[in-house]
Amino acid sequence: MLVKRIAQKVGIDKAIAYTIFGRIVQAFGGLGTVFFIAKYLTKVEQGYYYTFGSIIAIQVFFELGLNTIITQYVAHEMAYLNWKDDNINTVGKASYQSRLASLLHFVVKWFGLISIGLFVALLIAGNYFFTNFNNHPEVSWRTPWAILSVTTCGFLLLDPLFAFLEGLGKVKEVARMRLMQQSAYIFTVILLLFFHFSLYASALAVLASFLTMLSMFVFSDSFKILKNLWHLKAEWQVSYRKEIFPYQWKIALSWISGYFIFQLFNPVLFAAKGAVVAGQMGMTINGLNGVLALAMSWINTKVPLFSGLIAKKDYFELDRIFFKSYKQTIFITVVGLIAFFTLVNILQYLNFSIGYRFLPTLPLSFMCISFFLNSMAFGMATYLRCHKTEPLLVQSIVFAIFSAISTLTLGRTFGAIGITSGYLLLGVTIGLPWIAIVFYTKRKLWHSI
Repeated sequence: MLVKRIAQKVGIDKAIAYTIFGRIVQAFGGLGTVFFIAKYLTKVEQGYYYTFGSIIAIQVFFELGLNTIITQYVAHEMAYLNWKDDNINTVGKASYQSRLASLLHFVVKWFGLISIGLFVALLIAGNYFFTNFNNHPEVSWRTPWAILSVTTCGFLLLDPLFAFLEGLGKVKEVARMRLMQQSAYIFTVILLLFFHFSLYASALAVLASFLTMLSMFVFSDSFKILKNLWHLKAEWQVSYRKEIFPYQWKIALSWISGYFIFQLFNPVLFAAKGAVVAGQMGMTINGLNGVLALAMSWINTKVPLFSGLIAKKDYFELDRIFFKSYKQTIFITVVGLIAFFTLVNILQYLNFSIGYRFLPTLPLSFMCISFFLNSMAFGMATYLRCHKTEPLLVQSIVFAIFSAISTLTLGRTFGAIGITSGYLLLGVTIGLPWIAIVFYTKRKLWHSI
């Protein structure tokens, strides 16, 4: 009973519980992964390991932000539907069911097509970058990169279906499958690192996690739900040109801007300062992303709820739930960042070799403060985007331009300390203040209509 009361006090429902447990597994598994990476990969291989992720992130140029808005569009339609007793069929006005079916048809066809283009782009981009910048002939990276490219395209096909399910309100079910996926990845990568698979460990672990998620999905009620929706007549359709595209192109530009904000660090350091420094940056960002992902669970699991309340114009309940979740997110972020910063500094102070796989104290502190600012900004951005609009387009582009310039110029000259200090300065002067102003003005405007 005590645990239940505490969970209710901090706003933990079943969806959040699965998500949090997944983040905890990811966090502790991540610590184990860090240990095995430090023990069984060289510093150069660690640089490749984390730079792989930054190159893989070019998928944002193919996804174009659509994954982000699928959940919102589905939730807006689902707000007027209910579930039958079997919980795998919807009931309600035929037009809303039809529009859901048309959305599903569009999602499958769109992502099926662009996954092919992504595979070709990843092979070309990866081979060009790792061949021409700080090439290390002793590192076997080509086959692992090919496996990782194929699996990434598989996830590009599967993730939008999970976003669709979350829009239907199946957040708990999706979180459970993602938990098993994360567990499969962590177990596999640690096992393969132990047996000296080097960079193959990462690629094969991602493949194992994909196959785990795919098999769970195919044999679940979630698959039956989408199958039933797929066979509904799409007489009333969601128009991509009139309804989705006017919103998506703005989101797409914002997400592409995000690539130049978050994903340039590792490639620039890899090319300018070598694989070792890139590995330190990659491992640091990996840990900080874990903290931020855990904290954002309090808001991200509420996106379907927020979208449904907006569709019904119940703004009082929307604000009540959002601001409660927002405060909880900020609290978890602060606690997590302090714990992470303290742990890394203790490891470095005691001269544990694993501690030096992370950034030194000063750039680490800059990154921790930046991620705190990010948690505040991301929460407000999520709230705004649940209104099926993108008011942060200009801010995203401006911030991306300045961030790219800062990273390229300061990174080449000053390395990690230059990149992290520049990123923090931009967050304090441009990033958070601009988003806060937009949040205040747009919220007041929309809710007065």
